[in-house]
Amino acid sequence: MGNFWYSDLMRLLFVADGRSPIAQNWIQYFVERGDEVYLASPFTCSVNFPLDGLEITPVAFSNTINTKKTPGRTSYPGLGVNRLAAIRHLLGPLTISRASQKLRGFIERVKPDLVHAMRIPYEGMLAADAYTGVPLIVSVWGNDFTLHAPTTWLMRHYTSWTMHVADALHADCQRDIQLGKQWGFNATRPQLVTPGNGGIRTDIFYPPSVVVEGPVVFNPRGARTYVRNDVFFKAVALVLANRPDAKFICAAMAGEPQALQWIQRLNLSGSVELMPPLPHNQMADVFRRSQVVVSPSVHDGTPNSLLEGMACGCFPVAGDLESIREWITPGENGLLTDATDPQKLASSLLEAIDNKNLRMQAAGLNGKMIVERAEYSRCMTQVLGFYKSINAMKNKRAF
Repeated sequence: MGNFWYSDLMRLLFVADGRSPIAQNWIQYFVERGDEVYLASPFTCSVNFPLDGLEITPVAFSNTINTKKTPGRTSYPGLGVNRLAAIRHLLGPLTISRASQKLRGFIERVKPDLVHAMRIPYEGMLAADAYTGVPLIVSVWGNDFTLHAPTTWLMRHYTSWTMHVADALHADCQRDIQLGKQWGFNATRPQLVTPGNGGIRTDIFYPPSVVVEGPVVFNPRGARTYVRNDVFFKAVALVLANRPDAKFICAAMAGEPQALQWIQRLNLSGSVELMPPLPHNQMADVFRRSQVVVSPSVHDGTPNSLLEGMACGCFPVAGDLESIREWITPGENGLLTDATDPQKLASSLLEAIDNKNLRMQAAGLNGKMIVERAEYSRCMTQVLGFYKSINAMKNKRAF
Protein backbone atom coordinates (compact mmCIF):
# COMPACT_ATOMS: atom_id res chain seq x y z
CA MET A 1 0.00 0.00 0.00
CA GLY A 2 2.88 2.36 0.75
CA ASN A 3 4.35 2.35 -2.79
CA PHE A 4 3.15 5.41 -4.70
CA TRP A 5 3.96 3.91 -8.09
CA TYR A 6 1.53 1.03 -7.65
CA SER A 7 -1.24 2.60 -5.61
CA ASP A 8 -2.86 5.95 -5.12
CA LEU A 9 -3.17 5.22 -1.40
CA MET A 10 -0.50 5.97 1.19
CA ARG A 11 0.65 4.84 4.60
CA LEU A 12 0.64 7.93 6.81
CA LEU A 13 1.81 8.50 10.36
CA PHE A 14 0.57 11.63 12.13
CA VAL A 15 2.29 12.97 15.24
CA ALA A 16 -0.47 15.08 16.72
CA ASP A 17 -2.56 15.80 19.79
CA GLY A 18 -5.27 13.23 19.18
CA ARG A 19 -7.71 15.13 21.43
CA SER A 20 -7.64 18.18 19.16
CA PRO A 21 -10.61 18.77 16.84
CA ILE A 22 -8.18 20.58 14.54
CA ALA A 23 -6.00 17.48 14.15
CA GLN A 24 -8.99 15.15 13.93
CA ASN A 25 -10.61 17.21 11.16
CA TRP A 26 -7.42 16.89 9.11
CA ILE A 27 -6.65 13.23 9.78
CA GLN A 28 -10.23 12.07 9.15
CA TYR A 29 -9.94 13.08 5.49
CA PHE A 30 -7.26 10.45 4.88
CA VAL A 31 -9.07 7.79 6.89
CA GLU A 32 -12.19 8.33 4.77
CA ARG A 33 -10.07 8.28 1.60
CA GLY A 34 -8.88 4.79 2.48
CA ASP A 35 -5.26 5.54 3.31
CA GLU A 36 -3.50 3.50 5.99
CA VAL A 37 -3.43 5.94 8.91
CA TYR A 38 -1.47 5.78 12.16
CA LEU A 39 -1.42 8.29 15.00
CA ALA A 40 1.25 9.00 17.62
CA SER A 41 -0.36 11.27 20.22
CA PRO A 42 1.40 12.81 23.24
CA PHE A 43 -1.94 12.69 25.05
CA THR A 44 -4.25 9.81 25.82
CA CYS A 45 -7.11 10.17 23.36
CA SER A 46 -9.92 8.52 21.49
CA VAL A 47 -11.17 9.40 18.01
CA ASN A 48 -14.49 8.69 16.34
CA PHE A 49 -12.96 7.18 13.21
CA PRO A 50 -10.89 4.00 12.72
CA LEU A 51 -7.08 4.12 12.84
CA ASP A 52 -4.67 1.42 11.75
CA GLY A 53 -2.62 2.08 14.85
CA LEU A 54 -2.46 4.44 17.83
CA GLU A 55 0.63 4.98 19.97
CA ILE A 56 0.65 7.26 23.02
CA THR A 57 4.04 9.03 23.08
CA PRO A 58 4.12 11.34 26.12
CA VAL A 59 6.38 14.39 25.90
CA ALA A 60 6.70 17.62 27.91
CA PHE A 61 4.73 16.09 30.82
CA SER A 62 1.68 15.38 28.66
CA ASN A 63 1.13 12.14 30.61
CA THR A 64 0.56 14.11 33.84
CA ILE A 65 -1.54 16.97 32.43
CA ASN A 66 -5.27 17.03 33.03
CA THR A 67 -7.03 16.31 29.72
CA LYS A 68 -10.61 16.48 30.97
CA LYS A 69 -11.16 20.09 29.97
CA THR A 70 -10.96 21.61 26.51
CA PRO A 71 -9.65 19.14 23.91
CA GLY A 72 -6.32 20.36 22.61
CA ARG A 73 -5.76 22.68 25.58
CA THR A 74 -3.66 21.60 28.54
CA SER A 75 -4.31 22.27 32.20
CA TYR A 76 -3.03 21.00 35.51
CA PRO A 77 -4.70 21.14 38.93
CA GLY A 78 -3.41 24.08 40.96
CA LEU A 79 -1.58 25.75 38.05
CA GLY A 80 -2.81 28.59 35.89
CA VAL A 81 -2.55 28.36 32.11
CA ASN A 82 0.37 30.83 32.00
CA ARG A 83 2.35 29.11 34.75
CA LEU A 84 1.90 25.67 33.21
CA ALA A 85 3.08 26.98 29.83
CA ALA A 86 6.17 28.53 31.46
CA ILE A 87 7.06 25.22 33.14
CA ARG A 88 6.66 23.30 29.90
CA HIS A 89 8.78 25.84 28.02
CA LEU A 90 11.54 25.54 30.60
CA LEU A 91 11.57 21.79 31.22
CA GLY A 92 9.54 20.23 28.40
CA PRO A 93 12.41 20.10 25.88
CA LEU A 94 14.41 17.99 28.34
CA THR A 95 11.90 15.16 27.82
CA ILE A 96 12.18 15.08 24.01
CA SER A 97 15.24 12.84 23.64
CA ARG A 98 13.79 9.99 25.69
CA ALA A 99 10.31 10.33 24.17
CA SER A 100 11.74 10.27 20.65
CA GLN A 101 13.08 6.75 21.20
CA LYS A 102 9.52 5.48 21.56
CA LEU A 103 8.34 7.39 18.51
CA ARG A 104 11.30 6.15 16.45
CA GLY A 105 10.37 2.59 17.29
CA PHE A 106 6.79 3.23 16.17
CA ILE A 107 8.01 4.75 12.89
CA GLU A 108 10.25 1.75 12.24
CA ARG A 109 7.36 -0.67 12.86
CA VAL A 110 4.84 1.23 10.73
CA LYS A 111 7.23 2.09 7.89
CA PRO A 112 5.10 5.02 6.71
CA ASP A 113 5.44 6.81 3.40
CA LEU A 114 5.24 10.15 5.24
CA VAL A 115 5.35 11.44 8.80
CA HIS A 116 3.32 14.58 9.49
CA ALA A 117 3.87 16.41 12.79
CA MET A 118 0.99 18.79 13.42
CA ARG A 119 2.49 21.63 15.54
CA ILE A 120 6.09 22.44 16.41
CA PRO A 121 5.99 22.27 20.22
CA TYR A 122 6.19 19.50 21.02
CA GLU A 123 5.03 17.16 18.26
CA GLY A 124 7.33 18.61 15.59
CA MET A 125 10.28 18.66 17.97
CA LEU A 126 9.61 15.05 18.88
CA ALA A 127 9.30 13.94 15.24
CA ALA A 128 12.47 15.81 14.25
CA ASP A 129 14.43 14.15 17.07
CA ALA A 130 13.04 10.74 15.99
CA TYR A 131 13.82 11.34 12.29
CA THR A 132 14.60 8.11 10.44
CA GLY A 133 14.82 9.37 6.87
CA VAL A 134 11.09 9.05 6.19
CA PRO A 135 9.95 12.42 4.73
CA LEU A 136 8.81 14.68 7.57
CA ILE A 137 6.11 17.33 7.09
CA VAL A 138 5.77 19.85 9.92
CA SER A 139 2.73 22.05 10.43
CA VAL A 140 3.02 25.43 12.13
CA TRP A 141 0.14 26.31 14.42
CA GLY A 142 -0.46 30.05 14.81
CA ASN A 143 1.79 30.97 17.72
CA ASP A 144 4.57 28.36 17.43
CA PHE A 145 7.14 30.94 16.29
CA THR A 146 5.85 34.17 17.83
CA LEU A 147 4.93 32.90 21.31
CA HIS A 148 6.56 29.55 22.10
CA ALA A 149 9.86 29.51 20.18
CA PRO A 150 11.59 32.52 21.82
CA THR A 151 10.78 31.64 25.44
CA THR A 152 13.90 29.66 26.44
CA TRP A 153 17.22 28.61 24.94
CA LEU A 154 16.04 25.01 24.59
CA MET A 155 12.80 26.07 22.91
CA ARG A 156 14.80 28.16 20.44
CA HIS A 157 17.20 25.26 19.84
CA TYR A 158 14.50 22.66 19.21
CA THR A 159 12.43 25.01 17.05
CA SER A 160 15.45 25.70 14.86
CA TRP A 161 16.37 22.00 14.77
CA THR A 162 12.84 21.06 13.72
CA MET A 163 12.91 23.55 10.85
CA HIS A 164 16.31 22.31 9.67
CA VAL A 165 15.15 18.67 9.71
CA ALA A 166 11.71 19.21 8.12
CA ASP A 167 11.41 18.01 4.51
CA ALA A 168 8.23 20.07 3.95
CA LEU A 169 6.40 22.86 5.77
CA HIS A 170 2.70 23.55 6.15
CA ALA A 171 1.31 26.72 7.75
CA ASP A 172 -2.04 28.45 7.96
CA CYS A 173 -0.61 31.83 6.91
CA GLN A 174 2.14 33.13 4.66
CA ARG A 175 3.74 34.92 7.60
CA ASP A 176 4.64 31.60 9.21
CA ILE A 177 6.19 30.26 6.01
CA GLN A 178 8.50 33.28 6.07
CA LEU A 179 9.22 32.84 9.79
CA GLY A 180 9.93 29.14 9.16
CA LYS A 181 12.67 30.13 6.74
CA GLN A 182 14.11 32.53 9.32
CA TRP A 183 14.20 29.66 11.83
CA GLY A 184 16.13 27.42 9.42
CA PHE A 185 13.65 25.82 6.99
CA ASN A 186 15.21 25.26 3.56
CA ALA A 187 13.33 27.56 1.17
CA THR A 188 13.79 25.11 -1.72
CA ARG A 189 11.75 22.42 0.03
CA PRO A 190 7.97 21.99 -0.46
CA GLN A 191 5.67 24.38 1.40
CA LEU A 192 1.91 24.86 1.57
CA VAL A 193 -0.49 27.38 3.11
CA THR A 194 -3.98 26.14 4.01
CA PRO A 195 -6.11 26.38 7.18
CA GLY A 196 -4.62 24.42 10.05
CA ASN A 197 -7.65 22.19 10.51
CA GLY A 198 -7.84 21.35 6.81
CA GLY A 199 -10.55 23.87 6.09
CA ILE A 200 -14.12 24.83 6.84
CA ARG A 201 -16.84 22.22 6.42
CA THR A 202 -19.48 24.40 4.79
CA ASP A 203 -22.15 21.78 5.34
CA ILE A 204 -21.75 22.54 9.07
CA PHE A 205 -20.63 26.17 9.09
CA TYR A 206 -23.00 28.22 6.96
CA PRO A 207 -25.00 31.46 7.42
CA PRO A 208 -28.41 31.58 9.14
CA SER A 209 -31.52 31.67 7.00
CA VAL A 210 -32.58 34.92 8.71
CA VAL A 211 -30.19 37.79 9.45
CA VAL A 212 -29.42 38.13 13.17
CA GLU A 213 -30.93 41.36 14.51
CA GLY A 214 -29.97 41.14 18.20
CA PRO A 215 -26.54 42.45 19.31
CA VAL A 216 -24.91 39.11 20.19
CA VAL A 217 -21.10 38.79 20.37
CA PHE A 218 -19.40 35.38 20.43
CA ASN A 219 -15.88 34.83 21.80
CA PRO A 220 -14.96 31.28 20.72
CA ARG A 221 -11.31 31.32 21.84
CA GLY A 222 -11.55 29.90 25.36
CA ALA A 223 -8.92 30.49 28.06
CA ARG A 224 -5.52 30.57 26.37
CA THR A 225 -2.22 32.21 27.23
CA TYR A 226 -2.26 34.36 24.09
CA VAL A 227 -5.91 35.49 24.19
CA ARG A 228 -6.47 38.66 26.22
CA ASN A 229 -9.70 37.74 27.89
CA ASP A 230 -8.93 40.22 30.66
CA VAL A 231 -9.17 42.96 28.03
CA PHE A 232 -12.25 41.32 26.51
CA PHE A 233 -14.27 41.37 29.75
CA LYS A 234 -13.29 44.99 30.45
CA ALA A 235 -14.41 45.84 26.92
CA VAL A 236 -17.72 44.05 27.55
CA ALA A 237 -18.42 46.41 30.44
CA LEU A 238 -17.67 49.42 28.22
CA VAL A 239 -19.93 48.11 25.44
CA LEU A 240 -22.78 47.53 27.88
CA ALA A 241 -22.54 51.14 29.07
CA ASN A 242 -23.56 52.14 25.53
CA ARG A 243 -25.59 49.08 24.49
CA PRO A 244 -27.14 47.49 27.59
CA ASP A 245 -29.07 45.13 25.31
CA ALA A 246 -25.88 43.44 24.05
CA LYS A 247 -25.27 39.78 24.92
CA PHE A 248 -21.92 38.00 25.04
CA ILE A 249 -21.25 34.27 24.68
CA CYS A 250 -17.90 32.70 25.59
CA ALA A 251 -17.00 29.17 24.46
CA ALA A 252 -14.95 26.77 26.59
CA MET A 253 -15.06 29.02 29.66
CA ALA A 254 -17.76 27.42 31.79
CA GLY A 255 -16.42 27.15 35.32
CA GLU A 256 -13.18 29.01 34.54
CA PRO A 257 -12.30 30.72 37.85
CA GLN A 258 -10.71 33.79 36.25
CA ALA A 259 -13.66 34.35 33.91
CA LEU A 260 -16.08 34.06 36.84
CA GLN A 261 -14.03 36.60 38.81
CA TRP A 262 -14.11 39.10 35.93
CA ILE A 263 -17.85 38.69 35.54
CA GLN A 264 -18.45 39.25 39.24
CA ARG A 265 -16.00 42.16 39.54
CA LEU A 266 -17.43 43.96 36.49
CA ASN A 267 -21.07 43.07 37.22
CA LEU A 268 -21.60 41.29 33.91
CA SER A 269 -23.58 38.25 35.03
CA GLY A 270 -26.80 39.21 33.26
CA SER A 271 -25.09 39.78 29.93
CA VAL A 272 -22.42 37.07 29.63
CA GLU A 273 -22.93 33.34 29.11
CA LEU A 274 -20.01 30.98 29.74
CA MET A 275 -20.34 27.77 27.76
CA PRO A 276 -18.48 24.43 27.96
CA PRO A 277 -16.44 23.10 25.04
CA LEU A 278 -18.85 22.43 22.18
CA PRO A 279 -18.73 20.01 19.24
CA HIS A 280 -18.64 21.52 15.76
CA ASN A 281 -22.36 21.38 15.06
CA GLN A 282 -23.19 23.19 18.32
CA MET A 283 -20.46 25.77 17.73
CA ALA A 284 -22.00 26.43 14.33
CA ASP A 285 -25.41 26.98 15.93
CA VAL A 286 -23.92 29.57 18.31
CA PHE A 287 -22.17 31.35 15.45
CA ARG A 288 -25.46 31.49 13.54
CA ARG A 289 -27.22 33.28 16.40
CA SER A 290 -24.42 35.83 16.80
CA GLN A 291 -23.78 39.07 14.94
CA VAL A 292 -20.09 39.36 15.80
CA VAL A 293 -17.21 36.95 16.37
CA VAL A 294 -14.36 38.39 18.46
CA SER A 295 -10.77 37.15 18.74
CA PRO A 296 -8.82 39.28 21.27
CA SER A 297 -5.52 37.55 20.56
CA VAL A 298 -1.97 38.92 20.66
CA HIS A 299 -0.35 35.84 19.06
CA ASP A 300 -1.98 33.97 16.19
CA GLY A 301 -1.79 32.50 12.76
CA THR A 302 -5.20 32.00 11.19
CA PRO A 303 -7.65 31.05 13.97
CA ASN A 304 -9.90 28.26 12.74
CA SER A 305 -12.74 29.55 14.91
CA LEU A 306 -12.49 32.98 13.28
CA LEU A 307 -12.92 31.42 9.83
CA GLU A 308 -15.81 29.30 11.13
CA GLY A 309 -17.54 32.42 12.42
CA MET A 310 -17.00 34.23 9.13
CA ALA A 311 -18.47 31.22 7.27
CA CYS A 312 -21.57 31.53 9.45
CA GLY A 313 -22.01 35.21 8.58
CA CYS A 314 -20.53 36.67 11.78
CA PHE A 315 -18.73 39.98 11.50
CA PRO A 316 -15.09 39.48 12.64
CA VAL A 317 -13.37 41.72 15.19
CA ALA A 318 -9.81 40.56 15.88
CA GLY A 319 -6.44 41.60 17.21
CA ASP A 320 -4.43 43.53 14.64
CA LEU A 321 -1.84 40.92 13.63
CA GLU A 322 0.06 40.42 10.38
CA SER A 323 -1.40 36.95 9.96
CA ILE A 324 -4.99 38.14 10.39
CA ARG A 325 -4.45 40.84 7.77
CA GLU A 326 -4.08 38.01 5.27
CA TRP A 327 -7.83 37.48 5.74
CA ILE A 328 -9.32 40.76 6.98
CA THR A 329 -9.13 44.19 5.38
CA PRO A 330 -10.21 46.63 8.12
CA GLY A 331 -13.40 48.46 7.28
CA GLU A 332 -14.25 46.11 4.40
CA ASN A 333 -14.80 42.60 5.73
CA GLY A 334 -14.03 43.07 9.42
CA LEU A 335 -12.27 45.22 11.99
CA LEU A 336 -8.80 44.87 13.51
CA THR A 337 -7.92 46.46 16.82
CA ASP A 338 -5.41 46.61 19.66
CA ALA A 339 -6.24 43.52 21.72
CA THR A 340 -4.40 44.98 24.72
CA ASP A 341 -6.64 48.07 24.97
CA PRO A 342 -10.18 47.61 26.39
CA GLN A 343 -11.38 50.98 25.05
CA LYS A 344 -10.22 50.24 21.50
CA LEU A 345 -11.70 46.75 21.56
CA ALA A 346 -14.99 48.13 22.91
CA SER A 347 -15.07 50.81 20.20
CA SER A 348 -14.59 48.17 17.50
CA LEU A 349 -17.32 45.96 18.98
CA LEU A 350 -19.72 48.92 19.14
CA GLU A 351 -18.97 49.83 15.53
CA ALA A 352 -19.64 46.23 14.50
CA ILE A 353 -22.92 46.14 16.41
CA ASP A 354 -24.16 49.53 15.22
CA ASN A 355 -23.10 49.41 11.55
CA LYS A 356 -25.51 47.00 9.88
CA ASN A 357 -24.42 47.97 6.36
CA LEU A 358 -20.80 47.10 7.16
CA ARG A 359 -21.87 43.76 8.64
CA MET A 360 -23.92 42.93 5.55
CA GLN A 361 -21.08 43.90 3.21
CA ALA A 362 -18.62 41.79 5.20
CA ALA A 363 -20.93 38.77 5.23
CA GLY A 364 -21.00 38.71 1.43
CA LEU A 365 -17.24 39.18 1.05
CA ASN A 366 -16.40 36.63 3.72
CA GLY A 367 -18.77 34.00 2.37
CA LYS A 368 -17.07 34.20 -1.01
CA MET A 369 -13.60 34.15 0.57
CA ILE A 370 -14.36 31.03 2.63
CA VAL A 371 -15.52 29.14 -0.47
CA GLU A 372 -12.48 30.20 -2.51
CA ARG A 373 -9.73 29.94 0.11
CA ALA A 374 -10.88 27.85 3.05
CA GLU A 375 -13.51 25.27 2.02
CA TYR A 376 -12.58 21.86 3.44
CA SER A 377 -12.76 19.61 0.37
CA ARG A 378 -10.95 22.15 -1.80
CA CYS A 379 -8.18 22.67 0.75
CA MET A 380 -7.73 18.96 1.49
CA THR A 381 -7.45 18.27 -2.23
CA GLN A 382 -4.49 20.67 -2.19
CA VAL A 383 -3.07 18.83 0.83
CA LEU A 384 -3.45 15.48 -0.93
CA GLY A 385 -1.52 16.82 -3.91
CA PHE A 386 1.13 18.14 -1.51
CA TYR A 387 1.49 14.72 0.11
CA LYS A 388 1.66 12.94 -3.25
CA SER A 389 4.35 15.28 -4.59
CA ILE A 390 6.50 14.67 -1.49
CA ASN A 391 5.92 10.92 -1.71
CA ALA A 392 6.81 10.96 -5.42
CA MET A 393 10.05 12.79 -4.64
CA LYS A 394 10.89 10.13 -2.05
CA ASN A 395 10.22 7.28 -4.48
CA LYS A 396 12.20 8.99 -7.23
CA ARG A 397 15.21 9.21 -4.90
CA ALA A 398 14.76 5.50 -4.02
CA PHE A 399 15.35 4.51 -7.65
